[in-house]
Amino acid sequence: MDPTDDDVSQEPVSPAGEQVPESFLARLRPTDRDFLLEGCTPRGFPANAVLFHHGDPSDFAVFLVSGWVKVSTDSLNGHEALLAIRGPGDVLGELAAIDGRPRSATVRTLTSVRAAVLPAERFLSRLRQRPDIAIALLGDVADRLRDSDSRLLGFGAHTVPERLAAYLLELAQRHGTAVAGGTEIDLPLSQRELAGAIGASREAIARCLRILRERRVVVTRRRRVVVLQPQVLRSMGTNVHIDTDERW
Repeated sequence: MDPTDDDVSQEPVSPAGEQVPESFLARLRPTDRDFLLEGCTPRGFPANAVLFHHGDPSDFAVFLVSGWVKVSTDSLNGHEALLAIRGPGDVLGELAAIDGRPRSATVRTLTSVRAAVLPAERFLSRLRQRPDIAIALLGDVADRLRDSDSRLLGFGAHTVPERLAAYLLELAQRHGTAVAGGTEIDLPLSQRELAGAIGASREAIARCLRILRERRVVVTRRRRVVVLQPQVLRSMGTNVHIDTDERW
């Protein structure tokens, strides 16, 4: 994505919309948030659009105003690791904007998205001018490091069914919509993406989902999961730490 491109429909956006609690923008005082986002370029993206690819040059930061994206990277054998799901109030590409190195992950939209784009040099200038913004960013990065440590511990200490149960429960709590008989996870995630999120194979996820379906714990649809019995998932995933809103 080039922040100056005009081939994507750009609709007016309000950068100070509703933010996910504990997101970067939610950490800022309104005056600091307005200062940071002043003059940002508003952008709109449809679902399944790439904001930037792993390895791309980095010369801008992106602030999510509405909608959800996935942050992922591919291994040499083609396995996709789903690193995080990010939403309103989150910042993307901030580390690459600071150190000038290529993007360390690919960001693709899960839903339609509105965003605000700020060139790297202006982002850095505003961090220098307002230390409270820089401190909030450090807090955001610290949360990601803690979450990633807990996530790695969970991968080694728990089975795939336990990790999947915990992840589905987290997704239902954060992104769930009430439907007849249960809660539909309102994000279009494939079995491959679920596998990449918890460090498992797609085949293992398919087996686990089949068992959960047979026990009427969940219902699966194309890229959708409906949780029917959250108490069962909670029992299966007890003590597993998997945060679907990690700050990578």
